[in-house]
Amino acid sequence: MASKITKAVIPAAGLGTRFLPATKAMPKEMLPVVDKPAIQYVVEEAVAAGLTDVLMVTGRNKNALENHFDRMTELEATLELKGDTDRLSKVEFSNDLADMHYVRQGDPRGLGHAVLRARMHVGDQPFAVLLGDDLIDARDVLLSRMLEEQAARNATVIALMEVDPAQSHMYGIATVEATVDDDVVRITGLVEKPAQGTAPSNLAIIGRYVLRPEIFGILERTDPGKGGEIQLTDALLEMAEKNVAGGVYGVVFRGRRYDTGDRLDYIKAIVQLAVDREDLGPDLRPWLKQFSSTLE
Repeated sequence: MASKITKAVIPAAGLGTRFLPATKAMPKEMLPVVDKPAIQYVVEEAVAAGLTDVLMVTGRNKNALENHFDRMTELEATLELKGDTDRLSKVEFSNDLADMHYVRQGDPRGLGHAVLRARMHVGDQPFAVLLGDDLIDARDVLLSRMLEEQAARNATVIALMEVDPAQSHMYGIATVEATVDDDVVRITGLVEKPAQGTAPSNLAIIGRYVLRPEIFGILERTDPGKGGEIQLTDALLEMAEKNVAGGVYGVVFRGRRYDTGDRLDYIKAIVQLAVDREDLGPDLRPWLKQFSSTLE
């Protein structure tokens, strides 16, 4: 029987160049999505799935990430003195979300290298990896479903989502075999950003993984690819093709996902989340309808 997974790894060492100059002095993970930084959504998702031990793989100029999940006694005291209990509770909420740990990536050598930096913390147990650019709506189930499948199969599990075939060249795409479960497939191949018209399916990898610890040994000997980066996809492909530690399975997610790694999609994510908020939606929805009617 597989042991219960409690550890999550969140790579957060990227430079966020697509959001310059906003990210010149602030980590891209701290950009607000409505009124919370993007990274908090990710940590909350991990905790909701039972992953209470969170390791963040950071880089230079990322101190704001650590500060956000730590106490700010001066601010808390000021809010308490004012009797502003609502804002105080929101500030305090992030303090004790999870048992937070941090490690520097050092050289920016890709996602595979970032995952490899978690080896000492993770040890020889399965663990989850959550990418901060992908936000999964809290009302939809993904990570918990992946953890269930990992426990049942004791294998590596990745998240997949159907995409427009015309957009397949923008993603890692999986070759799959069906299983008895409608939302679970067995991965037989992976290709990173295939040329247009050559994708083996329309199932794209999105930023959630539940990995067996054998991934570390494979990553250690994975040759750097484009840009000198160690690709996690290359290591997963080897696990799938050689059936390492039970192989690789995919959970097909059909819920709401918000991409905050692109400027336009980031704006869309804020709007999509805000319209469903009880405190913002009633005023925002009619304004959006009126505004959209003025557009040609």
